[in-house]
Amino acid sequence: MSLSLLGRDRDVVIPAGAAGRRARLVVLLICSSSLFITYLDTTILNVALPTIQADLHASLAGLQWVADAYLLVLSSLLLLGGSMADRLGRKKLFMVGLAGFSLGSLLCSLAPNVGSLIGLRMLQGLGGCMLTPVSLSIVRSTFTDAKERARALGIWSGIFGVAVACGPVVGGVLVSGVGWRSVFWVNVPIGAAMLVATRRYVPESRAPRPRRVDVPGQLLMIALLGTLTFAIIQGPVYGWASPPILALFAVALAAALVFVAVERRRAEPLLELRFFRSPPFAGANVIAVVSFVVLAGFLFVSVLYLQQARGYSPLRSGLALLPATVVMALAAPVAGSLTAHRGPRIPLVLSGVFIALGSALLLRLGPQTAYSWLALAFAVLGAGLGLVNPPITNIGVSGMPPDQAGVASAVISVTRQIGSVLGVAVMGAMLTSGYHARLRSGAASPSALAAATHAPWLLAAVCGVVVAVTGWVTTSARARAAARAVAGAE
Repeated sequence: MSLSLLGRDRDVVIPAGAAGRRARLVVLLICSSSLFITYLDTTILNVALPTIQADLHASLAGLQWVADAYLLVLSSLLLLGGSMADRLGRKKLFMVGLAGFSLGSLLCSLAPNVGSLIGLRMLQGLGGCMLTPVSLSIVRSTFTDAKERARALGIWSGIFGVAVACGPVVGGVLVSGVGWRSVFWVNVPIGAAMLVATRRYVPESRAPRPRRVDVPGQLLMIALLGTLTFAIIQGPVYGWASPPILALFAVALAAALVFVAVERRRAEPLLELRFFRSPPFAGANVIAVVSFVVLAGFLFVSVLYLQQARGYSPLRSGLALLPATVVMALAAPVAGSLTAHRGPRIPLVLSGVFIALGSALLLRLGPQTAYSWLALAFAVLGAGLGLVNPPITNIGVSGMPPDQAGVASAVISVTRQIGSVLGVAVMGAMLTSGYHARLRSGAASPSALAAATHAPWLLAAVCGVVVAVTGWVTTSARARAAARAVAGAE
């Protein structure tokens, strides 16, 4: 006896009994590996950025684009990737995503200049948008037992912490030993192996009634995120009051207003705006944005500080980040346990407090700041960032109708990625503006860069306060009652 998902699979079936459990674990390993390489790619690249800057003669704005080009495409198309997989077949789109991500990685390693590297990072993002949401859908459809599914999703989510912990060190080893191009090579053999394994072991599945593609909503989201990101990154270059930057901000605002108007009128919108009437769901998305602003901005700013202000090698800077990344990975399961036994309020409030405190410890950073102080600040900040993911997933889907839980989870995944895009753009722009201002005043480059980090750390501290306050307010008894009312109205 065997199970073929939704009766559509023609080449892979999952048998019953012990063999079926083993087969499902293989599927989980494949899907988790896709999540691992996408997050590893982001963290491993950060360590290589100063070397890329020197080799390709890139500006700080150029480095922001190298980091953000991938994230921008990913956040813009994440929901589309998930809905297309539901329609065309999850296995099929997952394999297309693996091929696109692997090919994009290989081409990135061959980029002759920063412009081509930015364009090829966007190709990587096209592949990446088919990996994270589709792998989650495959896991949800493969594990039909509720308890097995919960454990599988916990393992799948936990890979994030492992990737964040491994990325800076692996990147440091590769950049120091081989060169910056090698950080892209690592994705190619993993992607190729996963393609073979997916073809052999992953069953095909589709949604019983896939959502329609929301073309107007998708185009408006691309316009909104693209113009906003361009304006923020290029603001220090063109001048914040220059006509092109003001025009881009105006276009972004117009796109946002039209997006809301269009989505409210569509039967199957790209973004389910009605979910935001639930305080826990709205709070989870606010927290997702601001916490990932801190995470992405922290990795971008701290690597530049370590290598260009303190003179660390790529490997040493990767090792210097271990207090943050290891504590981040260790804090995630603690947050999951706290959420399961005590609810999401405690880990969310603690997350905000630790983010604010860790960022505050960095406010007077200089080129000669003792590493022990730096390690303490990184560890505290890492604890805050590690505690945030499990509770926002929990409160994001709690109170949602069961048949909408997957859509709600996808929305939160998108807001995480939007936070990452804004983190690199905003904190990078603050760093660029402060650095150039201090150079003009006659400061030496290391001192100027160290002082320029103070504004981003202040923003990160404010974000920590937002996380704590939002987490407290949106997990109250009144907020939970409002969420139940929203769910009942669906």
